[in-house]
Amino acid sequence: MFPIVEKFAETARHRTFYLECGRDDGAPIIFVHGWPELSLSWRHQLPCFAALGFRAVAPDMRGYGRSTVYPRHEDYALKHIVRDMLELLEALGHDKAVWVGHDWGSPVVWNLASHHLERCVGIVNLCVPYIAKGFTPEALMPLVDRSIYPAAEYPAGQWEYQLFYQESFDKARAAFEADVDRTVRALFRRGSPSGKGKPSRTAMVRRDGGWFGGAGQAPDVPLDTSVLTAEDMQQYATALRTNGFFGPDSWYMNARANADYATAAVNDGALGMPVLFLHGEYDYTCETVASRLAEPMRQACKDLTEVIVKSGHWMAQEQPVVVNAALARWLAVRFPDLWPA
Repeated sequence: MFPIVEKFAETARHRTFYLECGRDDGAPIIFVHGWPELSLSWRHQLPCFAALGFRAVAPDMRGYGRSTVYPRHEDYALKHIVRDMLELLEALGHDKAVWVGHDWGSPVVWNLASHHLERCVGIVNLCVPYIAKGFTPEALMPLVDRSIYPAAEYPAGQWEYQLFYQESFDKARAAFEADVDRTVRALFRRGSPSGKGKPSRTAMVRRDGGWFGGAGQAPDVPLDTSVLTAEDMQQYATALRTNGFFGPDSWYMNARANADYATAAVNDGALGMPVLFLHGEYDYTCETVASRLAEPMRQACKDLTEVIVKSGHWMAQEQPVVVNAALARWLAVRFPDLWPA
């Protein structure tokens, strides 16, 4: 059993805190978290892949945990975050890695692949599919399922919440910071089949004048222990209370910069390396099973494997055994040389 150790990668421009587990000479697999998470989000994956012979690494992304927090919205554009990850890879002493992303970590990994294919052995993403034009409201809106989100009621479909950040950033941030323990308990919840065919709660945010029905703070709901333990919840809450939500929420404030960055991708954004995508069957914001949301990914990825997981959005934490099995199976089939002899 390999311990999970805490480390830092520091350059003149940025400091990345990361968790590491496994052999120093193992093939690197780097797990990239999303909003509003931490390296902790991959706690079920790190020891699993370390035990299989890999060098498993999970950073705190910029604005989170013990990595550098920046004061401007534009500091959270994807081009800067991709550079953070390239510097982390260099600090680990590797030329390339298998990259695994979730939520906002997925656009980071997609952009690593589309701009720096030489740094990617293969890539894996959970929930958020590839949009070669950029993960922006403008690129996402044409893919909205209008049978669920009539344009008159939900102009941006399930992506209404992203426009709310752009229009009312301080109000969005304040609702999350009003009671961070409640926020964590309210956000990190399992998926349910009962939501199929119904609008995601993210579609209501602009209409309601804010998150949580416009109440100004999260509801006081019990902890969903199928996703988090009490200790996990406290680690998330402590980190988010310490840094606040300015950094995490600022990831949503760079649509134009991220779209411009997407135009600089090599091969017009087409991806030739092996790609694994895990669909969350009960993820109703990133609804990729029944809608058209995954179509651009299928067109752009030449070697794509897809797996449907009966999970909500927090897939790696809600269904870790299924996620780990899917990833291990794909690695064994596509990259047998990565495994120790």
